[in-house]
Amino acid sequence: MESTYIIGFLSAIIVMTELFVRKTFLKHFGTALLVILFTALFANLGLLPTGSTEAAPVPAYDFIFSTVAPLAIFWLLLPVNLRNIFRAGKEMIVMFLVGSMATAIGVFIGMWAINGSESIGPLYYAIGGMFVGTYTGGSVNFNTLGLEYNVMKDGLLYGGSIVVDNIITTVWMIVTLAVPRLISHVWPRKPGTEIADYIGEVKTGEEEDTETIHPVDFGLVLALGFGAVWLSNRIAIFLPDIPSALILTGIALLLAQIPSVSRLPGLKVTGMFAVYLFLCVIGAYCDVGALSELGGLGVSLLIFTTITVTVHGMLVYTVAYFFKINPVVASVASQANVGGGPSALALARSLGREDLVLPAILVGSLGYAVGTFLGLWVAEGWLPLIG
Repeated sequence: MESTYIIGFLSAIIVMTELFVRKTFLKHFGTALLVILFTALFANLGLLPTGSTEAAPVPAYDFIFSTVAPLAIFWLLLPVNLRNIFRAGKEMIVMFLVGSMATAIGVFIGMWAINGSESIGPLYYAIGGMFVGTYTGGSVNFNTLGLEYNVMKDGLLYGGSIVVDNIITTVWMIVTLAVPRLISHVWPRKPGTEIADYIGEVKTGEEEDTETIHPVDFGLVLALGFGAVWLSNRIAIFLPDIPSALILTGIALLLAQIPSVSRLPGLKVTGMFAVYLFLCVIGAYCDVGALSELGGLGVSLLIFTTITVTVHGMLVYTVAYFFKINPVVASVASQANVGGGPSALALARSLGREDLVLPAILVGSLGYAVGTFLGLWVAEGWLPLIG
């Protein structure tokens, strides 16, 4: 399908979703979740591609992942007030690190439960490491570990892992959105904290994301965004140990200290539209039909990843419960693990917590840095014990 058709269709989905959120009871689900679900539905009906591969590339999806998602981070960071995030930042980092170790434990238990060496084959340890990487930092870590162990040479195993990963990532977005709303009334609270302090008021975003913008402002927004993404990628070439997303975050925070930049009209509008495009593609990759074609391997991978994220979630929310950490912080940190910075950012906004936007992005960037190392550790040190 042509990129013009795909971008047009995704834009129409965002418009449709916004109208549903504004006019119906669906506002309680939020735009972030609904754009994922609607796009997944249309993709599985054949109206959109269900992914992008080397054999069948979808340039529109690739562009959204490589460029639009970083742009969203940059634009939404510029208006952020640093003074509002320090208290939440500490707890967010703690919960993110707890979530990373919980992922490693979940992968170990999941691979043991399905007898990975038999159900997946000799590359079971590599698959385990890849899922530790992707559920700590994201697809960058997934592919880095896949290259390290040459998993790409087994097309069925590699492709099946991607399909299952995308399905579980979509499901986990739903879970992390729902859990704080379902359990906040029974969650233990620190002294002086009210339930209303946990989850912000459910809003359609119509007022917050409506701006009056001049073509000059829009041009500046685009120039700053694309320029910052280009610069961060160039710097990352000379500093390969530092993720470009972390460099981009630093550039955004520096520019955010300039009042004329932080108050530039159009940042929220373009930033949120970019986030929604990214979430649309997350939904499009949820290819249910491909899972059925994998047969027994698909079932094994699905059971394994389900156990992994279930253990991850149970440990994250249990730790947060006993230490009286806000369940929204736990959800956003968990989403930063499983879905990455952009989806964690969208989750924070969907739960009415603008103060968690920057912490979400920062821990998402931290995940890029540690995910590969944690994945290697589990693949080399833990999983051979159950082989």
